[in-house]
Amino acid sequence: MMIFHDSRSEIYRLPAGAIPCGEVLSLRVRAGGMRTVQLRVWWNDAETLYAMSSIGGDLYTVDLPMPGTPGVLWYYFRLTDEDGKVWYFGNASDGLGGVGEPSRKEPPSYQVTVYDPDFRTPEWLRNGAMMQIMVDRFHASKSPDPHLLPPGSFYHPNWNEDPVLVVNDRTGEYAANDFFGGDLKGVEQKLDYLADLGVTVIYFNPVFKAHSNHKYDTGDYMTIDPSFGTEEDFRHLCAAAKRRGIRIILDGVFSHTGSDSLYFNKNGRYGSGGAYHDPESPYSSWFHFSRWPDQYDSWWGFNTLPTVNKNDPSFRRFIVSGRNSVVAHWLRAGASGWRLDVADELPMDFIHEIREREKKINPDAALIGEVWEDPSNKVAYGKTRCYCLGDTLDCTMNYPLRDAILLFLRCRIDAASFVRRVDSMRENLPKPFLYSQMNLLGSHDKPRALTVLADMGDMEPERRFRRAFDMPAEAYACGKRRLIAAWKLICALPGMPCVYYGDEAGLYGMSDPMCRGTYPWGHEDQELVQEFRDALHRRAASPALRTGSVKLVACGTDVVMIHREIYQGRDVFGKPAQNEEVTLAVNRAREARWVEFDGRTFEVPAESAIWLSRDAGKAEPAAVRPMEAKA
Repeated sequence: MMIFHDSRSEIYRLPAGAIPCGEVLSLRVRAGGMRTVQLRVWWNDAETLYAMSSIGGDLYTVDLPMPGTPGVLWYYFRLTDEDGKVWYFGNASDGLGGVGEPSRKEPPSYQVTVYDPDFRTPEWLRNGAMMQIMVDRFHASKSPDPHLLPPGSFYHPNWNEDPVLVVNDRTGEYAANDFFGGDLKGVEQKLDYLADLGVTVIYFNPVFKAHSNHKYDTGDYMTIDPSFGTEEDFRHLCAAAKRRGIRIILDGVFSHTGSDSLYFNKNGRYGSGGAYHDPESPYSSWFHFSRWPDQYDSWWGFNTLPTVNKNDPSFRRFIVSGRNSVVAHWLRAGASGWRLDVADELPMDFIHEIREREKKINPDAALIGEVWEDPSNKVAYGKTRCYCLGDTLDCTMNYPLRDAILLFLRCRIDAASFVRRVDSMRENLPKPFLYSQMNLLGSHDKPRALTVLADMGDMEPERRFRRAFDMPAEAYACGKRRLIAAWKLICALPGMPCVYYGDEAGLYGMSDPMCRGTYPWGHEDQELVQEFRDALHRRAASPALRTGSVKLVACGTDVVMIHREIYQGRDVFGKPAQNEEVTLAVNRAREARWVEFDGRTFEVPAESAIWLSRDAGKAEPAAVRPMEAKA
């Protein structure tokens, strides 16, 4: 008895990967000694069985027209042998597609993402490079004014001090009341540095008025935080950035507000109104009180973050549909899109409404979502959500890729496992979405990439380990080597590379708030900055690295090769592009490895990544040597 199907082989599935509505999908399975072979399909909560036809020997096929509406289709094969026993063949146990597994019981299904054929994402996402910036920690244009801070807050006297973690033992919340003085004018003063680095998009953590330094406890959606500047400063920054080819993305925190806000006003700092003080407040319907005023729904139990009822009509008008809504106002002020905080906690129709409003104002604006898992099949609140069908997000923060890269380079998974994870992303995500993904190594919610890669902390350390520390020189050197390899890997894969401010300068630190240190102006690791710059400039100059086809190959346990190609003058979107082939070889081992490329054998140094180019006829200068030179 033999059964076989590989969802990533065009022999068994054509076309491969996600597929537009209305197209025909051909599925095949190899099955010897079977009386009947059926394809079982799950769509819209209903099962359908299709008889498969033999096309010679033991190969069976069926042509399946895709539905006319977007969604996620699931399939596996049901077979009956000559003895009447029922067999199944479905997805592998890890759910990552490719070669599946036979079973006597119902198996995991393969996924087919069926998306809107008119789905388009802004080209500047796939062609660009992003930096994520926390304004307070990036650059100060002047000496800070303490009078601009909320009560109980303070400025550090020294820009280069460490952030502080003050935790309330009773509530478990930390104060987040220390500031350093970074502002919007300070960012504007560094635009030339960003442009020279190769950055074309800035994603700001929240910039609106709020009590905390992180600003995820919004106090007033229509006002720039006074410590950061004014709306005029924001508009001026957007205009100055545009002149340098840089766009601005804002953080939309719409799942909750701050308790210290114009809308809730628990602390009474916004006058006598607000839902906490006045049950007749125009904002009362935004919040749910089990017993007014002290018992209310809050985000993950934090009383400083009351949850908002996203289905409330007045809230939706204020955020989305109103003539001068939050979404509309800041797009008109110069922003090029939004990143939605905790997107998986927002109703899908709410995200859809934001998308429609945003695209109506500016069809080239972007909508990015914070989703930490596979965005094509994320399970939230008991329902499977797909954010890449063309009706909600343009892309998400690619945490699955981050995890795969960091695990691979730290020898937690091998090369084959890394390739398998990335190939699953390529299979599940439509090309417009995949090539727009926000590919990151670090963020404000994670330990600094250098810290993780230096093996100085887990990827998710407990709060008691969130402390400032001095990294030993040997650990820093190891982390730096791996970080350079990781960044090159990010720049070699489809999607938009995103650097968390300061990662390129050598910042390290544990989780929040230690990963939110100040940019080390005047103390940067210039070699590291140059490596980041070189990789971004190489990508910007290479059509293949931006919109070329991609193939990943595991070479043994320790080496991954990424091949990117433009063929016959067209990229993967069918647009004219110069023919080009580029290959990156990544070696995570602590010793050199040898790889075959273009009929020659090259040495890849330990814990490094090297570029190989057929067009150039050589490997990256001084990085590798051909085998004949080994002696």
